[in-house]
Amino acid sequence: MSASITTDVVRAAEVIRLGGLVAIPTETVYGLAAHALDPQAVARIFEAKNRPHFDPLIVHVARREQVEGLVTRIPEGAEALMERFWPGPLTLVLPKRECVPDLVTAGLPSVAIRIPDHPVAQDLLRTSGLPLAAPSANLFGRVSPTTPQHVAEQLADRIDLILDGGPCRVGVESTILHVGDDGRLTMLRPGGVPLESIEAVAGLVAMPDRASHEGAQLAPGMLPSHYAPRALVTIVDSFEGLADPGEVGVLSLEPVREPGRFAAVEVLSAAGDLAEGASNLFAAMRRLDAMADVRRIAARLCPERGLGRAINDRLRRAAK
Repeated sequence: MSASITTDVVRAAEVIRLGGLVAIPTETVYGLAAHALDPQAVARIFEAKNRPHFDPLIVHVARREQVEGLVTRIPEGAEALMERFWPGPLTLVLPKRECVPDLVTAGLPSVAIRIPDHPVAQDLLRTSGLPLAAPSANLFGRVSPTTPQHVAEQLADRIDLILDGGPCRVGVESTILHVGDDGRLTMLRPGGVPLESIEAVAGLVAMPDRASHEGAQLAPGMLPSHYAPRALVTIVDSFEGLADPGEVGVLSLEPVREPGRFAAVEVLSAAGDLAEGASNLFAAMRRLDAMADVRRIAARLCPERGLGRAINDRLRRAAK
């Protein structure tokens, strides 16, 4: 069935119950949702996205009480994080119950869970009454979608429905934390909740080495190459002295000198605001990638603090 853009949550809930795929808005990016406990429906997610089965999915729920039906225990420290950051762009990796299909978790004994902070997503979760597996609603490895139009460009003929919730507020995926049995926290992916905010609540958070290509990933979005446009992305220290600047699309947090030298310039925030920059990141990458004159994209990293970590993580993976 071809996708159509709609705000009919009741219809979307029925599609989900029947094993279908619905693109849903969240505060982070648009997700491609299916009934998380239906292996056949989950398999359709992987097929629609061309996603490898070793890359696990995040399960979205409406209420804290639903988490207990999906995990065997809630380790020390997780409760405080749920209380402070849910609903919101924080995903916790917890030990799973047998009811969660191995396809969702890439065969791992843990499941990634969050409660999204978007009224349309919340309405769908409550109306369906189901946990929803929902990775980003795009072809695997490509730039994540932050509007319903972005979803339609890549997946219109592969899914059943698109729920229109407008542009995503946060604009980068959720932060993913693994919570150990001893309460030890490890950040598997920087995202919409900054490291500093988490450490203010829960103490020191470990930062692991970046994952390799081989074997099951501990969490979504950990592959070294990800979030990539078609154009070649390079990380630069300066935009001065770039070869063939007339073929270069510039991606910068703040305004650049002599923007007319380049094929195109995307400024994420005129004021250099990291939250605004994160919100605009993926849409800016898409605009540059759509321009015929842009042969390559030059990006400069943001300060490595707050949401700058999430922006930099996406830029580094796009440049692989």
